[in-house]
Amino acid sequence: MFSALLLAISTVALAQFALYYWRALVAGVAAQPISGELLAAARLESAALCGRDFRALAKLHELTPDLETKASGLALVRCYYHVIHAVGIVASGRVGAVANWAERERIVCARYAAVQVDRRLQSNLALAAAIRSC
Repeated sequence: MFSALLLAISTVALAQFALYYWRALVAGVAAQPISGELLAAARLESAALCGRDFRALAKLHELTPDLETKASGLALVRCYYHVIHAVGIVASGRVGAVANWAERERIVCARYAAVQVDRRLQSNLALAAAIRSC
């Protein structure tokens, strides 16, 4: 009985650590600067993204070919965005602090998608320049 309880507590602690680690990685990527070319390609007015820009950036991510071998998908971030969006909708009229937190998290998701698209565009331009120079 004690070993089952210890296993359950350890599993929950490990899952919590994994979630916090993943969230820190997403926030680290989202903190990187976004180029003006990406903002023009996504038809965004300024570098101040909002939560609703995630969908446009995710669609742009799907349209941008990935010519490198390493994967930089948005599957987990897209799932996280939808969960946070649902939390924000539920809390919008009731708990203002939770709704504000959900919007901040949606902005982090949008910035993450923007940085991923920007990375793809930059690597594709570098590969195209390398091919032209040969």
